[in-house]
Amino acid sequence: MKWLVTGAGGMLGHDLLKVLAHEDVTALTRSQLDIADPAAVSQAVAGHDIVINAAAWTDVDGAETAEEQATLINGVAVGYLAQACEANGAKLLQVSTDYVLNGHATSPYPEDAPTGPLNAYGRGKLVGETAALSIAGGYVIRTEWLYGEHGKNFVSTMLKLSAQREFLDVVDDQLGQPTWSLALAEQLVALGLSDAPPGVYHGTAAGEVTWHGLAQAVFSLAGLDPQRIRPVSSSAFPRPAPRPSYSVLGHGRWLAAGLAPQAPWEDQLKAALPALLSQAR
Repeated sequence: MKWLVTGAGGMLGHDLLKVLAHEDVTALTRSQLDIADPAAVSQAVAGHDIVINAAAWTDVDGAETAEEQATLINGVAVGYLAQACEANGAKLLQVSTDYVLNGHATSPYPEDAPTGPLNAYGRGKLVGETAALSIAGGYVIRTEWLYGEHGKNFVSTMLKLSAQREFLDVVDDQLGQPTWSLALAEQLVALGLSDAPPGVYHGTAAGEVTWHGLAQAVFSLAGLDPQRIRPVSSSAFPRPAPRPSYSVLGHGRWLAAGLAPQAPWEDQLKAALPALLSQAR
């Protein structure tokens, strides 16, 4: 199988290349491939069997004032990838987000839950989902609260701030699933190699926790006092883009396809923390 990874310079892209180290892979960074250029996309996809699109506009708040540009990358450009994959008979694995959902649920969202984005970023990603699912080999993998060794993220920020501040105020009224980018990369590759049917899959860790609970877990595992993390409401940190209060996703589609869901978030954090601690020192 010949793989193409777009957005290969990002946090998830780095981990995908690690997982695919022994495969036939073309890795293209943002500077090497503009996915909003349909001719370049067509040329890049040619000859590949599986395309994982890890390229994205990731500035959630910035999308509020630049929705057209964000949707071009997260939505319209996915259509170019989908068309090229369909023309070449390739699978397309499109990485998406919990932000396509409305965030008002009280139990885990199934993969077929109605969508209803709260912000511009989510609207753009939903355009991308629709494009990916329009082809026979289209897969959408929604993830959230990603952290890892190769990019800025909440876990690494908590570790850095622990050396700078005695106390940290962290939001305690948003519930989600912290997900290690390496675990997601492994799951994406397993999905690409499988005979699982196309459609929507939820690529998140098992379990649920608030940002405050996650920060306390980071401190505990790092040998720090978790009581230094103080709970606050979202209103203490107003942001341009509304955030969902509930972002817990169900994983039934993996089980139905005969594939394993991801491990609990606590186990992922324990496995990921040594590398992140090393970076923070």
